[in-house]
Amino acid sequence: MKCMECNGTYIETTRTHVVDFKTFIIIIRNVPCLECSQCGDAVYTDEVVKTLDSIIDSLKSFMGEIAVVDYSDNKAA
Repeated sequence: MKCMECNGTYIETTRTHVVDFKTFIIIIRNVPCLECSQCGDAVYTDEVVKTLDSIIDSLKSFMGEIAVVDYSDNKAA
């Protein structure tokens, strides 16, 4: 698959996803994605996006200022 931004090649990897809600921050580590080897653009599958949404929704209700979680620990969230 070619990158829409720079025409580079996507590779399977993981990255850290950060969500900033102004009153708290959620950091999700080791999120699987396709990342462009040239510009770093990332693409997530629909399944990964659903899992990220689920993780975020589960943490919103009892958040302090910051949460750091691992994606693989929360796949069933």
